[in-house]
Amino acid sequence: MKTICFYFQIHQPFRLKRYRFFDIGNDHYYYDDFQNEEIIRRIAEQCYLPANRTILEMIKTSGGKFKVAFSISGVALEQMEIYTPEVIDSFKELAATGNVEFLSETYAHSLSSLGDPDEFKHQIDKQEDKIKTLFGVKPKVFRNTELIYSDDISLMVAEKGYKGMITEGAKHILGWKSPNYMYSSSVAPRLSLLLKNDRFSEDLSSRFSDYSWNEYPLTADKYISWIASTPESEQIINLFMNYEVLGSLHPASTGIFEFFKALPRFAADKGISFSTPSEVFTLIKPVDSISVPDPISWVDEERDCSSWLGNILQQEAFRKINEIGARVRLCQTRRIRQDWYYLQSSDHFYYMSTKHMGSGGFSPYDNPYEAFINYMNVLSDFILRVKAEFPESIENEELNSLLSTIKNQGEEIESLQKELDKLKKKTVKK
Repeated sequence: MKTICFYFQIHQPFRLKRYRFFDIGNDHYYYDDFQNEEIIRRIAEQCYLPANRTILEMIKTSGGKFKVAFSISGVALEQMEIYTPEVIDSFKELAATGNVEFLSETYAHSLSSLGDPDEFKHQIDKQEDKIKTLFGVKPKVFRNTELIYSDDISLMVAEKGYKGMITEGAKHILGWKSPNYMYSSSVAPRLSLLLKNDRFSEDLSSRFSDYSWNEYPLTADKYISWIASTPESEQIINLFMNYEVLGSLHPASTGIFEFFKALPRFAADKGISFSTPSEVFTLIKPVDSISVPDPISWVDEERDCSSWLGNILQQEAFRKINEIGARVRLCQTRRIRQDWYYLQSSDHFYYMSTKHMGSGGFSPYDNPYEAFINYMNVLSDFILRVKAEFPESIENEELNSLLSTIKNQGEEIESLQKELDKLKKKTVKK
């Protein structure tokens, strides 16, 4: 029997304010609060809240047969907590149904898997803690930022204890193979992989409201019939997309919510079920392994990482922020750690891309050069703050040793204080 695996990405970066060269060393607050609040409130109204209501209704009217998975970046969750706590509450309501799975990812929606393995693993831990705190569950399945994947990344994910990961079904990797099966990593055989079905995912994310599309308008009946007509042996249809497909990328006026509500009924008529990624990993075994020596993603025709690291501006910015990673991880100053996460979001590097010039997009800047200059000004100030706390004259290993000594001394003092308190109590009793 065929099953549909829905996965939605949810992420919002902390966008930077216009930060001039003369602000370096003088202004340590980097964010455009007005824009960040306006955007997440607007998207919450257009997408998150009505979409969550739609998903909840679909679960209830289908008798619990509809299931879905979300990956929500830690920085997006932070913004929801600040500006739209009602969205967090609506996700908690979905979590309570037992039909919704929350996946793990990098806390900052970062590119750390491509440049800083230690930071990558650290952010996975932080994301797990965030999901556990908010929704009471520990993620079982991993998805990387923008579905970025490679053999090297699969090794790190497997080392973190994950048995399953989702990524892009890139044609140049699959060749003649179909994405509608489960695969495994060629270098970490115990890590199973679910691959995005490009055609059926793009029908919803890109083509749904395209009047020029020869299949417009797309109905739930027609869509499910396409899925049902795939070869009988192809059991998994992975529909991976941005959650903003519901209500933002395709406004409510396009009928997108009504389309989704009708899916469970027509799927049931064709004997097609819905499953979460962890359920699929439990029930189905890989048919083959795939080798991905160079990183892939779900973005652009190339399905590579050139949208973030394809030019010298992006590469220089990425190099500079990775250089200070070891020192920042030793730092306990809350504001420095917080800024560190916010500055790592992949969006900042995407804004520097020269691939999308003149094609609109989601950049708050007029051009990639402006994005680069603004980011590097902010990063310069941030690096000064890190160096002020941990001078360059002290090597990382020496600094780590000193901090460990201070920590151990603190723990010893705390232990001695407890013993002293006990002795005082005994003295008072006598």
